[in-house]
Amino acid sequence: MNGQVVPEAAAPGGGGRRYEAVVIGGGAAGLSGALTLGRARRSVLVVDDGRPRNAPAGGVHVYLGREGTPPGELLAAGREEVRRYGGEFAEGTVVSVQRAGEEFRVVLADGREVRAARLLVATGLADELPPVPGLAALWGTDVLHCPYCHGWEVRDQAIGVLGTGPLAVHQALLWRQWSEHVTLFLHTGPEPAEEEYEQLAARGVAVVDGEVAALETEGGRLSGVRLAGGTVLACQALAVAPGLAPRAGFLAPLGLRPVALERDGAVIGRHIAADATGRTAVPGVWVAGNVASPVEQVIGSAAAAVRAAGALNADLIAEETRRAVAARRAPFSAAMEREASERVLGASRHGI
Repeated sequence: MNGQVVPEAAAPGGGGRRYEAVVIGGGAAGLSGALTLGRARRSVLVVDDGRPRNAPAGGVHVYLGREGTPPGELLAAGREEVRRYGGEFAEGTVVSVQRAGEEFRVVLADGREVRAARLLVATGLADELPPVPGLAALWGTDVLHCPYCHGWEVRDQAIGVLGTGPLAVHQALLWRQWSEHVTLFLHTGPEPAEEEYEQLAARGVAVVDGEVAALETEGGRLSGVRLAGGTVLACQALAVAPGLAPRAGFLAPLGLRPVALERDGAVIGRHIAADATGRTAVPGVWVAGNVASPVEQVIGSAAAAVRAAGALNADLIAEETRRAVAARRAPFSAAMEREASERVLGASRHGI
């Protein structure tokens, strides 16, 4: 289709323009999927609300060839590449996706509707942050979650780890790779086991009991952690493990709801379950990126979307082939002969 919109009359189930694929989410994953589909000559629409999860970050890291690129710059380049292959964009928030015959009706918050033969959902996730005063304002700058994304930038600094769950010790030992000055604030997390205390001591990680009351700043940057008793300990970066909630409530009408994701026996978030290609339990719907794999980094999310788009395109090809075979087996008609002639000759045969 090379980016062209299929006429409205070609699809059942109500108004709105019809596309072979609608990609919901315009981050690195969504754009990579759209690029793949555009190059496969599919009509593609990307619906995006302009709220990328990594917007506060100074740069995208561990992305070969794009190391340190500001997130907005990466997405702008991606949008231009998608447009080059006929992809289209719609700014807005999807609030509902419903079946419309054999297709999907995608409803936006402002009332607009589009239809799709297939869906690729790459809306990412929302970080549910601990309710510590001052923490949200520093999220993505001095309050961090991924050492592979941000560890180099805070290397050798005083790094705190906010304990909120059973993986806090693992988190502290991980961040120790980037600095010798790591402190585990137990906060609301569980008391470490004796073996864990030994591991922390062996690696020189300090452990501070009691809840964190607030974060202290100086010049807009993190300067310390204030405990409930009033004591302030110096800290230049704070690692937290946020709750990971997929931004996919609009899939509920299809019966797709988030399920718990576990690691080492602990629930670390929720995701939309899918197979290795991103195919969900609902035929015609694929997911990619953090909505499917909450701990995936940017480059991994982009790669997953390329795989999902390839599987989606293959599914469309299989359907088109089935229909072509069925049409070939159908009784001959004059209308079919005229259509074939026009396709081959580029004009109506005998001037009909």
